[in-house]
Amino acid sequence: MLDQTVAVTPPGKGVPARYAAFSGIWAGRLDGMYEGKLAVLTVSPGGQVTVSYAWGDVADNKPGVADGAGRIAGNTLKLGRLPNGADITFAMLPDGTLAVTYTLAGHTYTGSFARQ
Repeated sequence: MLDQTVAVTPPGKGVPARYAAFSGIWAGRLDGMYEGKLAVLTVSPGGQVTVSYAWGDVADNKPGVADGAGRIAGNTLKLGRLPNGADITFAMLPDGTLAVTYTLAGHTYTGSFARQ
């Protein structure tokens, strides 16, 4: 899982509230059984983010952590493709949770992440 030294930088004054809402550490399960954790480390005024994503066992994939980048458009954060080949999107829901869609090797897993 995520290293305890992961540092989230609070968004600056110029970051729109809808983007700043993604800042922080989120965790949940995909398909009710695969653990995942997202740390949104930085958020720029233009919606670019840097992240660290940690996953447990997902199908044939062993647990791991990847640093990456992404972009927020509207209420959705889309990460660049992870080194394991996964594509992930996080949609901010009205209740303040993230609806997660994780696609890997032709399979799509969905779930919900809550702020930690």
